[in-house]
Amino acid sequence: MVLFNAATKELTAKIVYYGPGLCGKTTNLQHVYDTLPGAGRGKMLSLATQTDRTLFFDFLPIELGTIRGMKTRIQLYTVPGQVFYDATRKLVLRGADAVVFVADSQAPALESNKESFQNLIANLRDQGSELEKIPHVIQWNKRDTPNALPVETLDREINLYHAPTFEACAMRGEGVKETLTGVAKLVLRSLADRYGGGVVEEPSAFLGEVPPPPAMTESTKPMEVEELSAGELLEEIDELPVESGQSAHAPSPSHLPHASVVEVPVVLDRSLFSGESPVEIRLKLYIK
Repeated sequence: MVLFNAATKELTAKIVYYGPGLCGKTTNLQHVYDTLPGAGRGKMLSLATQTDRTLFFDFLPIELGTIRGMKTRIQLYTVPGQVFYDATRKLVLRGADAVVFVADSQAPALESNKESFQNLIANLRDQGSELEKIPHVIQWNKRDTPNALPVETLDREINLYHAPTFEACAMRGEGVKETLTGVAKLVLRSLADRYGGGVVEEPSAFLGEVPPPPAMTESTKPMEVEELSAGELLEEIDELPVESGQSAHAPSPSHLPHASVVEVPVVLDRSLFSGESPVEIRLKLYIK
């Protein structure tokens, strides 16, 4: 679901990285985050729990071209791979304009890849969407492993809708940029077809021109990550600015009144600290 911000003349699209646990979703976003200049990225956030470090999302906006004079920005999210967090996956997937499915190429992971892909199809269908009609690509990650299956086998077993595919080794950064560039182009074309008559106007410097990351040293910090416990997150929500007539937990309006407002759906397991059942909240981030 594309967001329009008339004040900043921006279209904001949402891309979700989906896949089984430990397939490399977070590693993909970490590499993208590390290779982008600071001016072109937002803060990457992570909610740590007892069993999954990225409970709900990794966030990153990227500027692309313009459509009818409006800049296009992309928000990148990951979902937790564990089955236990299926409710969270559904919430993060809501309103996605495109999906990157990250598959683990190793032979023992084939069934978990197929199960996760079917879970993606089912969760989208529950929200009234069809994966076949949504821009999506598949990344065959961990191609450097000795037990990696042939691409032909993976494509036959997983790629049901013949989406574009990319081979990758996310740990080394290989194929990460190509995967993101591929899905970003699909999103840009989809937005142009819907809102710009199929015309993309003067695209800005694209992902292929991102400078390589600097050499790592002991003092180098690869990214800025703010990790919050469940209790700390609730405290932050209580301190969020509230619009007139709304509570901090109320849904956001269809038009964004600030420079950039991101409303993040989150399911927290309150049993971690209060013994209560899971509850859905919505975290509104004001980015200046």
